[in-house]
Amino acid sequence: MAGGRRDWAALGVLVLPVLLISVDMTVLGFALPYLSEDLGPTGAEQLWIVDIYSFVLGGLLVLMGTLGDRIGRRKLLLSGAVAFGVASVAAAFATSPGMLIAARVLLGVGGATLMPSTLALIRSIFTDPARRRTAIAVWGAGFSGGMALGPVLGGWLLEHFRWGSVFLINVPVMVVLLVAGPFLLPEARDPRPGRFDPLSAVLSLAAVLPVVYGVKRFAEHGADSLAAGSVLAGAALAVVFVRRQRALPDPMLDLALFRDRRFSASVLTNMLGVFALVGLLFLVPQYLQLVLGLRPLTAALWLLPTMVAGIAGSFTAARLARRVPVPRLIGGGLLAAAAGFAALVTVGVHSGLAVLVAGMALVGFGVSLSETLTNDLIITAAPPSRAGAASAISETGFELGGALGTAVLGSIAAAVYRAGVPGEAGDTARETLGGAVAAAAGLPPAQAEALLAAARAAFVHGLQVSAVAGAALLAYTGVQALVLLRSRGTGAAPGHESRRAAVPRG
Repeated sequence: MAGGRRDWAALGVLVLPVLLISVDMTVLGFALPYLSEDLGPTGAEQLWIVDIYSFVLGGLLVLMGTLGDRIGRRKLLLSGAVAFGVASVAAAFATSPGMLIAARVLLGVGGATLMPSTLALIRSIFTDPARRRTAIAVWGAGFSGGMALGPVLGGWLLEHFRWGSVFLINVPVMVVLLVAGPFLLPEARDPRPGRFDPLSAVLSLAAVLPVVYGVKRFAEHGADSLAAGSVLAGAALAVVFVRRQRALPDPMLDLALFRDRRFSASVLTNMLGVFALVGLLFLVPQYLQLVLGLRPLTAALWLLPTMVAGIAGSFTAARLARRVPVPRLIGGGLLAAAAGFAALVTVGVHSGLAVLVAGMALVGFGVSLSETLTNDLIITAAPPSRAGAASAISETGFELGGALGTAVLGSIAAAVYRAGVPGEAGDTARETLGGAVAAAAGLPPAQAEALLAAARAAFVHGLQVSAVAGAALLAYTGVQALVLLRSRGTGAAPGHESRRAAVPRG
């Protein structure tokens, strides 16, 4: 196979796990009522079934990224594919909540090996800047496509098969990766990784896991003492981790990466863009289903234009970057996304579906355009030998940004909602719109109609306030990208010039 065609075939293999991971992020919500009926989990067990995957994934990304630099990114990717496939079978045939939680833990471990390895291998395969941007656009389109495919595929599977089918779809994809990967993917690793420091590995986990847990708890339960304590504990351990990395001759995480403004500003831009997009994706499905009364599958179909626009944004970024300065493209994309958020302020209780779809599409297009270019900056600002660590930092920012977006924008909307629902409606109705719908089912028609009208109006008001906050954040992020990414100090980080490139190995 010619070199060019082999590279694109390799990219096709690398997109498969990305597509699958993004499908897994959205499909479980549809299966939850069915598996809950079958396995009978408690409320706490149900939360762990949903959250443990992203909790483990976010906590292990940095460790797995640096491990790939050390042992080989292809080796780590294929090992993760085995773990992901085995865990998918275990989840599909789980007979108890505990077994399903354990399978989801293993899925998180596998996912943490797959994500940074795919982006780092793209860095190794595509050395030409234009071809690399196109490859990253395809990689990003796979992620956006998976998020769009998840709800639709999940709805179809659950209409025809048992709930375990949403996990079994992972298996054939992992088999293709394991069969084609050894032939199409090159091996690449840091030729001089230095000594492995077990304490750094423990500290990286101990720092990230409490932060991820605290943020997710804040999203679900508000700012209680456990959420705040977890975040503070993680931050304190992160300080210890950073000090240890500075003292080691061979640090697990090269902190010199953050001295390159392209790298640090791109990571921050990435995180804030995802913050806004995921926070919005948390609120809009509720609006479609509980305010407009659409069925889940119909609501998922109305979200497809957002994901299609995201795919278009990724490819537009790769094309325009040949002629337009990258900082302008990133800033422009985020300002376009801010305009999409601003349009959602006009959405109402009985109208606004067209505006919602158009605004969401603009958000998806602008954020995806920005993410494609910032991911390219992140992996090219790092030396090839540290591509795995750089990719893992980018993915960790993505996970934290998504969790924070759900927590912060969701909390803003919830606070506005509670203020707009009458106190006599009861605690359940004032907690969530879903609670109000459930409470209304047991009331006389006139009272039910009044409660639902007040609750829906309050939810829409909360969505509008969150849209204003999201628009302001994205506008700031766009301006920040324009300023930081075009200023001086965007060269290679100190010390990177002297490091040897990763050695490709067949």
